[in-house]
Amino acid sequence: MKRVTGIGGIFFTARDPAALRDWYARHLGIDVQDWGGAAFAWTDADGKPAGGTTIWSIGPAAGDAFAPGSAPFMVNYRVADVRALVAALKDEGCDVVDRIEASEYGTFAWVVDPEGHKVELWEPPAGR
Repeated sequence: MKRVTGIGGIFFTARDPAALRDWYARHLGIDVQDWGGAAFAWTDADGKPAGGTTIWSIGPAAGDAFAPGSAPFMVNYRVADVRALVAALKDEGCDVVDRIEASEYGTFAWVVDPEGHKVELWEPPAGR
């Protein structure tokens, strides 16, 4: 079974998310949107669209968005079949969060690695 096929996004927290988003926009040119992040369109070596995006987002440090993980960031990995991967991870004794969410953005599940990092698994909707 194919497992991770790429990185779908990186999410991290900040004490002052608005100020940090502004810093990234001003100094690194990231096109931060009203929802708190940016979507980087994939391109090939010639700069032509390659059919996908990687999300980058900063959220508030307060809250439990990354719980039960203990890190101030979370990596989102693209996967081919999230339900099959979750079943395999459970069989392998991994700390899988007991929740799978499906939406128009795809299907999401989570696992916590041995160092306490919450990892998001994302199966994009068909055609993405």
